[in-house]
Amino acid sequence: MAQFDLPLEQLESFAPELDEPADFDEFWTTTLAEARGFDAAPVLERVDAGLTEVVVDDVTFPGFGGHPVKGWFVRPARAEGPLPTVVEFLGYGGGRGLPHERLGLAAAGFAHLVMDTRGQGSGWGSGGDTPDPVGSGPASPGFMTRGILDPHEHYYRRVFTDGVRAVDAARRLPGVDPARVAVGGTSQGGGISIAVAGLVPDLAAVVANVPFLCHFRRAVQITDSLPYGEITRYLSVHREHADAVWRTLSYLDGASFARRARAAGLFSVALMDDVCPPSTVYAAYNGWAGEKEIDVYPYNRHEGGQEYRFAPTLAWLRKHL
Repeated sequence: MAQFDLPLEQLESFAPELDEPADFDEFWTTTLAEARGFDAAPVLERVDAGLTEVVVDDVTFPGFGGHPVKGWFVRPARAEGPLPTVVEFLGYGGGRGLPHERLGLAAAGFAHLVMDTRGQGSGWGSGGDTPDPVGSGPASPGFMTRGILDPHEHYYRRVFTDGVRAVDAARRLPGVDPARVAVGGTSQGGGISIAVAGLVPDLAAVVANVPFLCHFRRAVQITDSLPYGEITRYLSVHREHADAVWRTLSYLDGASFARRARAAGLFSVALMDDVCPPSTVYAAYNGWAGEKEIDVYPYNRHEGGQEYRFAPTLAWLRKHL
């Protein structure tokens, strides 16, 4: 695919007006206060993964509604002192998989909490283990339109809250330095990271690679690729619900969360990405309130930098953690 979005020089100054509701902050303050009312400590169960250089724990912590959320907590076996920690969120449809699949950060000296995504884990990878016990009204296949008519009912209200609670849980885990916690992920994981950064004011750093869940209206206007295409498909059937749909999504937009993020942010964008179009990424990046950097891949689609991201991300994390 050729570059189809705005030229790079226009992307670098792209600052769209957002349909941000007046009670955006109140909505999320109330949501998180309710979730933090379920204050059980994270539960760890040691896993024998056959690995000698890292320690692996199966973690369960309370997320939205107190619902149990699973994760893997991986850290160096012989580390001394409280460690800098990265909480990782996953791409659309994937689950936490198996503990040996993500060893790079622990091998580099970080503690690493991988959060399972509720209701996902059967689209790719090695599976997930966290159900979503909340139902929804009629929706398109996928997750984008679950609860789409009411922001209180939307699927990503629960997921973003889970992400915040994952940070809360990480700070209570053994060997973690609570002042040196970062979040990060790719695609959906990047979008969750941006949301969490806008909701947790004292994160140390944020990594958002080719992030999803930013500037929904722009995405629907310029791409019909999934998952944004789920919204288009829903609206093509439920023509009468457009106002309610856009109102709900206005509470979930990464571009709004970015304006509230104070941590240092490292982004990446691919200029041929028709899944998470460049202008949607820049809508969040240009509004980011903290220190920020972005790496641009002119000739890539949604794969972005793939494994080429690891070395520069590691160096950047060490600088900020």
